[in-house]
Amino acid sequence: MSEQVHNRLAMVRAERKVSRQSLAEAVGVHYQTIGYIERGQYNPSLDLALKIAGFFGLPVEALFSLQPFRPLTDEVYGRSQG
Repeated sequence: MSEQVHNRLAMVRAERKVSRQSLAEAVGVHYQTIGYIERGQYNPSLDLALKIAGFFGLPVEALFSLQPFRPLTDEVYGRSQG
């Protein structure tokens, strides 16, 4: 069984105001595939991950990781003590 690939695709898509359909058409997949990737139900191929990263003009590691991403607020503001 393959390891889960974690992603920030939904967040980046929303930030850039890109629909699943638009992204899917740009990278040559069905729009449902984008949803499966966002929900962690499907790991993209390296080719597809690179196409998605290229679409957004981001390095692939900004969107995909084998380790869970830290919450964005932790990355921007640091972990709060509480």
